[in-house]
Amino acid sequence: MKKALITGIGGQDGSYMAELLLKKGYKVFGLVQKKDPNLKNIPSRVKILFGDLKDPGAISKAVKSSEPDEVYNFAGISDLKTAFEFPEQTMEVNYYGVGRLLDEVIKINPKAKFLQASSSEIFSASDGDLDENSERAWSTDNPYAKAKMMADRDFIQHYRKAKATFACSAILFNHESPRRPERFVTRKITSTLVKIKLGLAECLELGNLESRRDWGFAGDYVEAMWKMLQAKKPQDYVIATGKTHSIKEFIEIAIDILSMKISWRGEGIKTEGLDEMGRIIVKVNPDFYRPNEKYPKMGNPVRARKVLDWKPKVSFKQLIKTMVEDDLLNISKR
Repeated sequence: MKKALITGIGGQDGSYMAELLLKKGYKVFGLVQKKDPNLKNIPSRVKILFGDLKDPGAISKAVKSSEPDEVYNFAGISDLKTAFEFPEQTMEVNYYGVGRLLDEVIKINPKAKFLQASSSEIFSASDGDLDENSERAWSTDNPYAKAKMMADRDFIQHYRKAKATFACSAILFNHESPRRPERFVTRKITSTLVKIKLGLAECLELGNLESRRDWGFAGDYVEAMWKMLQAKKPQDYVIATGKTHSIKEFIEIAIDILSMKISWRGEGIKTEGLDEMGRIIVKVNPDFYRPNEKYPKMGNPVRARKVLDWKPKVSFKQLIKTMVEDDLLNISKR
């Protein structure tokens, strides 16, 4: 029986990965923070270990306890707002923590396979789609992107070349699910619109409604990451849909799923969305507004398609439907 250690198992990627591995017959260990354990979505058959990537002793104990054949590192600071507020902590966890974990893993099992969750934030803006060889944004002031780039270079790529470690970076574009925390814009959209539908809120306030993202379903993306560690040789992969959609499109689909109506007036920072009664249910908050990016980031997952035989299964509309229906079920119960 294969053994896997998943860090950050309480998040959407970790919990979906745990479910996938259990179905495939793995024994699964999950690392969670003791001070703030998020156990809601973790399957009961997972062996919970406590610690975080800032604590070398906890990492060592977790690796020795699990003796993993595969490691999926999803732990870290994942939202940009927190990363900018706490840049030193972001570097400590998202960069140094990766090195600590990888060192301990190969010390216990040199043949273990290691997956690092990287991010599309590492790329420079480009007028084309982005693949594994696209230019990195080394001059960025984004501490999250900087830590991810450095971890990819100094630990994943270096260990792969210098020590023949089976280590890979999954360069993940935006991926969502009903398990996304509400601090992320997609969950803010679905949960607030559900509250408006139920009479529990009046208006959804957002930033630039024309901003575009390459959005996929987290459950699809963990399958790609599992396939990365089953491949013949370790290499990095862009995991994306290869399509972009605007926040306004996201809202319109969610509105339609809720059997509501919306009409738009105004442009840019003055954009407003009105329901059939003429009430403003969506508006732009100037504090959240950022100008349109000249080149929205869109991934090119051709390597994953050719080498891993992977492609997304859940469409953009299906993704939003699952999120809206989950919010509708849970908020109705409150």
